[in-house]
Amino acid sequence: MTSAIELKVKAKYIAQYKNKYPLISKDAILNPDVLKGEGSIVHLVDENNQFIAKGYYGKQNKGIGWVLTHSKGEKIDSSFLKVKIQTAINKRQAFYKDKETTAFRVFNGEGDGIGGLTIDYFAGFYLINWYSEGIFSFKDQIIRILDELGAYQGMYEKKRFDTKGQYMDDDDYVKGVQAEFPIIVKENGMNYAVDLNDGAMVGIFLDQRDVRKAIRDKYAKGKNVLNTFSYTGAFSVAAALGASSKTTSVDLAKRSKSKTVEQFRVNGIDYEQQDIIVMDVFDYFKYAKRKNLKYDVVILDPPSFARSKKRTFSSAKDYPALIEDTISITEKNGVIIASTNNATFSMKKFKGFVERAFKEMNTAYKILEEFSLPPDFQVDRNFPQGNYLKVLVAKKLS
Repeated sequence: MTSAIELKVKAKYIAQYKNKYPLISKDAILNPDVLKGEGSIVHLVDENNQFIAKGYYGKQNKGIGWVLTHSKGEKIDSSFLKVKIQTAINKRQAFYKDKETTAFRVFNGEGDGIGGLTIDYFAGFYLINWYSEGIFSFKDQIIRILDELGAYQGMYEKKRFDTKGQYMDDDDYVKGVQAEFPIIVKENGMNYAVDLNDGAMVGIFLDQRDVRKAIRDKYAKGKNVLNTFSYTGAFSVAAALGASSKTTSVDLAKRSKSKTVEQFRVNGIDYEQQDIIVMDVFDYFKYAKRKNLKYDVVILDPPSFARSKKRTFSSAKDYPALIEDTISITEKNGVIIASTNNATFSMKKFKGFVERAFKEMNTAYKILEEFSLPPDFQVDRNFPQGNYLKVLVAKKLS
């Protein structure tokens, strides 16, 4: 077995790592040039070569690796990995037994003790996401562990570490039963169609489960609902099942229409009674203002960053203006459900975006509810960026 690579931590970062911060960032290391071969075990040491923590080298957009243990004597081997995965599965037993929800996260990266790795469960099928070549080097051990622990029919994977940021794989099947797609999963009794072998996305974002339930149970009844950046229309389905008077789904991607039709169909909803529009959301706002269209509920869930032929959108910079556009087409006493998965700013800052937009529009509002990640998306309390999801439900009062 090759010896661990020693990484010297800069003095100002030592306390952070002693306090169990899990992400190894290049900025924190004095000698990153010694790193060779992703998947290598690394030791973080101080200027006196005193041990701080142990982890692995794996480059992803967040950093250059992850801390796995603060115990020098603990081996990073199959037994170590098995304990982490078994513990995570044990924590999700209520989900495995829930007949009304058959899609959930089994393992959530650093929140469950191994950064760079997530495992999702879709009605009997596992989907593994590998976020670096480093964690991918543990693939055989992790798959063997999942085999030992059982409880799945088939397994798929997503390798999310292509050098140009593009998703390239044509076939994500790993082993076991090959699924017939779409798989129909349940979420709080709602049906969603997913395809685990169709590019980077599968058709539903599991972290929004609680928000979809709230839309169905609290906010949709009798309401005219606009779902922007609608992807496959999952929020629209929740609104329709919550007895909305009508839903309008808007997304720039051409395939969003057929995917949204599919989601309505698997729930027995007449999609022809709903509006599904392929259009740039910002152009739709202009259209809605021209036509004096108003909505009782508007859902905003934009990507953190997006570029089209006409414009570039960055949630960190442009979200307040997006909310201003939304306020102008929301009925008085209407509700705006604003969401972001941008990990670079906090809920406090996000609330500031909402406040700034309403102030700019000279409109009173009230925050009714807020959401972050659901319980299967375990978060490491020493890594607040891991709790990336921020959702605010704001009522327009004037």
